[in-house]
Amino acid sequence: MVNVSVVIPVYNSEDSIERVVDTLIDNLSDRYNLEIVLVNDGSKDNSEKVCVSLHSRYSGVVRFYSLAKNVGEHNAVMAGLNMCSGDYVVIMDDDFQNPISEVIKLFDYAINSDYDVVYTYYEKKQHSFFRNLGSKFNDRVANIMLSKPKDLYLSSFKLVNRFLVDEIINYRLPYPYIDGLILRSTDNIGKIEVEHQKREIGQSGYTLKKLVSLWLNMFTNFSIIPLRFSTVLGFITAVIGVVVGAYAVIEKISNPDIPVGYTSLFVVICLFSGIVLLALGMVGEYLGRIFISLNKKPQYLIRKSFDEKNNLK
Repeated sequence: MVNVSVVIPVYNSEDSIERVVDTLIDNLSDRYNLEIVLVNDGSKDNSEKVCVSLHSRYSGVVRFYSLAKNVGEHNAVMAGLNMCSGDYVVIMDDDFQNPISEVIKLFDYAINSDYDVVYTYYEKKQHSFFRNLGSKFNDRVANIMLSKPKDLYLSSFKLVNRFLVDEIINYRLPYPYIDGLILRSTDNIGKIEVEHQKREIGQSGYTLKKLVSLWLNMFTNFSIIPLRFSTVLGFITAVIGVVVGAYAVIEKISNPDIPVGYTSLFVVICLFSGIVLLALGMVGEYLGRIFISLNKKPQYLIRKSFDEKNNLK
């Protein structure tokens, strides 16, 4: 049988993760040589206790790693990818919005094709309006920043093969963005339509702050377009300043009685100051991330490790 892995970042999902794992094992263990890697991303509830129980019950299948602190979904996925061993690896959420039947469909499609990565897409996403709006914004930005194909949806539910997993985990810097790592490594990309269910338990862990942090990872780690944009914006505003200044001088010469406009001067100063501060902020974000990377901030730290031998390390 084919060796497959399912990597699941776990965050505050004590009420759903057991059902997810039970259903995965019931439906996939007879089809594939299955491995499930659970990564607890600093959950505040009893998720760790539930995951330890799952490892004890399915010690030959479930591997569990508990991180020392919350590092975000993409860092937790990196931890799982570093620990998994399957030839094909599905990355999925812990909220049961992706039916297990679709996991089977994804594995079968990838095994019978030759894609390095297979993304999923949905006819209708059952997320909140805010989450769907954020996804659309992220998709549009990725078209520019990552040169993403316009017809490709960057779903968190996807499959990568062993070749691509090995390439992704070579990235050691502290701000990983999984889709950026994928798109910079391969253009051998497949996609498949799957069902998306409504969230049955709890609510999404993605806050506005986390979405902004994710977007910054995309902007600053995998593209220098923001810096180029600030350069172009600075050039355009400089040209506008020269034109407006020349117009003011010509108008004053032609009509000396025209009073000097303090309001227009104030507006111009505010406009140019805002643009300068925006450009400096972009440069500062890049420099700050370089500084943090040079200080070797880890992607994640594993506090507890439960391997297939049913031992705590």
